[in-house]
Amino acid sequence: MAITVNIDLGYELNVKADFETVFAVLSNVPQSASFFPKVDQLTDLGEGVYRWEMEKIGLAQVNLQTVYACKYTCDKAKGSVVWTPVKGEGNALVSGSWKITDKKKSTHLVFKSKGELTLPLPGLMKMVVAPVVESEFEKMVELYLDKLTAHFGGEV
Repeated sequence: MAITVNIDLGYELNVKADFETVFAVLSNVPQSASFFPKVDQLTDLGEGVYRWEMEKIGLAQVNLQTVYACKYTCDKAKGSVVWTPVKGEGNALVSGSWKITDKKKSTHLVFKSKGELTLPLPGLMKMVVAPVVESEFEKMVELYLDKLTAHFGGEV
């Protein structure tokens, strides 16, 4: 038995750093990932593909770990960093993007991420587990954005 939890997040912010600085960090997956909380291991699988292994979390008698891989495509001219899921790696499919826009005195960022996480739990637990997983993921993304914002000199 397994349950599937779907997550869909989007955020916009303006940071003080210039476009070049922001793009350099966000297009460098290991550097960008270093700001993301609870990453146990990030593995470069080659050709722009990275496997993320998150720290295990405990829910009562169950320990869960999210593992997934994404292929990253960066386009400086378009100001984009896009990640697409790699099927067959782990227990989640994650996709998303950064849209980075030069505003001369600041940089505008649009972050989007979608995830589909499959957990080895009975269907009856979905009502209890899904909101917890969604909340945890949202908190981790918000902390990630807070850390990046601080790195980029704060919000405008």
